[in-house]
Amino acid sequence: MSHQLPDVQASQPDVTVGLSQVGVTGVEKLVKIARDDKRPLILMAEFEVFVDLPGGRKGIDMSRNMQVIDEVLEAAVSEPAYRVEDMCGDAAERLLAKHDYTTTAEVKMTAELVMREDTPASGLATQSTAKIIAGATATEEGTREEIGAEVVGMTVCPCSQGMSASRARDVLQDLAVDDDTIEEFLDQVPQPGHSQRGHATLTVETEGSPDVDLIDLVDMARDSMSARIYNLAKRPDEDHMTYHAHANAKFVEDCVRSMAEMAVESFDHLADDAVIHMKQSNDESIHQHNAHAEREVTLGQLRDELAR
Repeated sequence: MSHQLPDVQASQPDVTVGLSQVGVTGVEKLVKIARDDKRPLILMAEFEVFVDLPGGRKGIDMSRNMQVIDEVLEAAVSEPAYRVEDMCGDAAERLLAKHDYTTTAEVKMTAELVMREDTPASGLATQSTAKIIAGATATEEGTREEIGAEVVGMTVCPCSQGMSASRARDVLQDLAVDDDTIEEFLDQVPQPGHSQRGHATLTVETEGSPDVDLIDLVDMARDSMSARIYNLAKRPDEDHMTYHAHANAKFVEDCVRSMAEMAVESFDHLADDAVIHMKQSNDESIHQHNAHAEREVTLGQLRDELAR
């Protein structure tokens, strides 16, 4: 005996509460990034896809829309892309066109980018990784795209280092070392301070495609911390990283300020309404808590602040 299932959409026509985002997460696709005169990069990317839901609809017809979403992503990733943010923008615009009840479509993408590099002192070939962050939001007014990266590095606490330097200064004075020699020594040999593994995130969002290079963003995020770290490290490399980190001690908020300064210097071609998102999270070594600093601001406001 068969039973007719009720039409859920029709049975509740008086829905009045809309939802800003309904969609799917964890959709994985292979993405090919084209490069001039080089082999393309192949990424295993994870997508999140959303559309907004007006108050007159119960839901987004998930099974039917999953097919649409999959078709849209397949079309977007079927050809090599030069910029992953443009690919997200293409997918968001396709979604907007296919959902006549929605006014906003959003596509987010993350993937691990593997880069070849040499260790800083021994010059050995190795690889490093960065997490690519890309996305786009399409509306009837246009499409905004975002590109950026999250990277790992190290920081050294200036406060802890200052206490070590004070102790060293007292010991050297007790040994009858003159003040000029003490200061020259402390300037040449950075004193110990507790270190952290840092996670820096830097993204740029603009109307249309951001005219920025992904690798430049990776480099800026890595250089915002006390020192870069490397997957492979022989003793000379360990000495290089340790020395440079202690010679460039930074609080978590200093890393965000460094990203802000580099953004203003490097993105002079972008409009004032470009949005810069900067985030630093440090895994503390001697504390049971972690440290975090974050800022999202227009490039125009950053320019004004640094000009003052």
